[in-house]
Amino acid sequence: MGNQKKYYAVIRGCRPGIYTAWYGSGGAEEQIRGYAGALYKGFTSLQAAQQWFENPADGSRTVSGRSSSAAVPDVSGSLPGRIVVYTDGGCLGNPGPGGYGAVILAGKTRKELAQGYRRTTNNRMELMACIAALETLKTPADVVLHSDSRYVVNGVGKGWARRWRANGWMRTKGEAAENADLWEKLLDLCAAHRIRFVWVHGHAGNRENERCDRLATDAAQGPDLREDHAYVRGRTKMV
Repeated sequence: MGNQKKYYAVIRGCRPGIYTAWYGSGGAEEQIRGYAGALYKGFTSLQAAQQWFENPADGSRTVSGRSSSAAVPDVSGSLPGRIVVYTDGGCLGNPGPGGYGAVILAGKTRKELAQGYRRTTNNRMELMACIAALETLKTPADVVLHSDSRYVVNGVGKGWARRWRANGWMRTKGEAAENADLWEKLLDLCAAHRIRFVWVHGHAGNRENERCDRLATDAAQGPDLREDHAYVRGRTKMV
């Protein structure tokens, strides 16, 4: 029992953080249950858990000898100062009426955002969700942002958007990058904060992702629909 693990670091899960319990309400197991690609590990000391959380070794995906691929599904013990964000966006038709939803978790504080637009696209709503959430942060912060949009996660993580900006918002020599107005805002926010983008499976039982999807859908169907002026201007120029 002298080597019993007492701290659990969850890097990819429902809510990343450091936990002092594996099972039970608010425990580490609850955060990774049913979460595709969960990344977590158990430790005997808080210092070791924090070190791994900040600098995880590749392939370290076990807790007490169990593989993270095992099918095992609010937080106490999250690292202080770390903000967890979930976002989603979509359209009823593409293009069509659209909306975004976001959930912002800072310690025990929870904030939800949603807004609908008369005519827009799926990708624009995914980007707007991230922007709206990050714009609520008034001082530089450590953020883990979860999105089920590979367009968003890869656009930042693989450097696509930065490359497009460096090339005058051209995706190729003959093709302009879409949604440059929103990518510009998102890159500026990325420069103001320390953000880790994490891709999650959509409609896969992730509680907060499902909540964002509901917020986005309700917003797209709601009465308070705004005009996505940049999108409308862009479509007009193409006619």
